[in-house]
Amino acid sequence: VQLQASGGGLVQPGGSLRLSCAASGSIRSIGTMAWYRQAPTKQRELAAAITDSGSTDYADSVKDRFIISRDIARNTVSLQMNSLKPEDTATYYCNVEGTRYYGSRFNAWGQGTLVTVSS
Repeated sequence: VQLQASGGGLVQPGGSLRLSCAASGSIRSIGTMAWYRQAPTKQRELAAAITDSGSTDYADSVKDRFIISRDIARNTVSLQMNSLKPEDTATYYCNVEGTRYYGSRFNAWGQGTLVTVSS
């Protein structure tokens, strides 16, 4: 299973960015899809997650600013980031859990996309 993330870049404080991540390969079903982020010198942390039933979870620091969504038919997950702050600067990684066609579970990570919030 491979994940391809896109959408990072440089944005001014208060601006918006949308990240997308597409999963491909031998996928029978997908469970939770998530975005993690890692700022320089800090540990990777969960930013947002969405389950297969559509339930969402957000880090307190991004609540009311970020929106996670998924397209089940296309095996994609997106993160709409609004009102961005300099402290949102990080490399963002998508993470997907699921089951392959032949039954084994997988937990895949995308390659990371850099988001820089700066004036």
